[in-house]
Amino acid sequence: MDEEKRRFIERGSHKGKGIAVFTSGGDSQGMNAAVRAVVRMGIYLGCKVFFIKEGYQGMVDGGANIVEANWSSVSSIIHKGGTVIGSARCMDFKERAGRLKAAKNLLDKGITNLVVIGGDGSLTGANLFRQEWPNLLDSLLESGEITKEHREKYKYLHIAGLVGSIDNDFCGTDMTIGTDSALHRIIEAIDAIVSTAYSHQRTFIMEVMGRHCG
Repeated sequence: MDEEKRRFIERGSHKGKGIAVFTSGGDSQGMNAAVRAVVRMGIYLGCKVFFIKEGYQGMVDGGANIVEANWSSVSSIIHKGGTVIGSARCMDFKERAGRLKAAKNLLDKGITNLVVIGGDGSLTGANLFRQEWPNLLDSLLESGEITKEHREKYKYLHIAGLVGSIDNDFCGTDMTIGTDSALHRIIEAIDAIVSTAYSHQRTFIMEVMGRHCG
């Protein structure tokens, strides 16, 4: 019985905890499936699950960009391309003042668990945010925006990163989110070009995206 408990996560085992999911940077096919999985697993565990719309920009701006999700929020989205919760590049988050705003907005919702779906820049930003979290809380405490109780209650920020990138250049991951679809599109394009190449007896050179892996 003890072995079974270790193997399987019990329903409601993380009741009351706040978790948010957001997509950042360039979109890739499969992001919506990942968002759906995070939301429904979070609900199964008893967490209060939130969408952060428009990536880091939504986290900095707060307000209507951080909304609670439910089971039906992620119905019928798997087949859709892009990301239904939006994505945006955010210059504000690169500055400490922007990250301070983001931290306050998360605390207002009781969020201390983040799931980041994005590429290299998105995950690098998330790691910096996690490292800086205690210092950001101290600044908010000094300015009177949070209490000592809040500082103690939300002292840890937990982050899980899912690599959403067609580059497929992340060590330890067999295939990143979006790679399979990108390869499929490349094959379709090559097959179409081959027909024209044979017809006109010409040579075609194709360039594909993928940063250093293209």
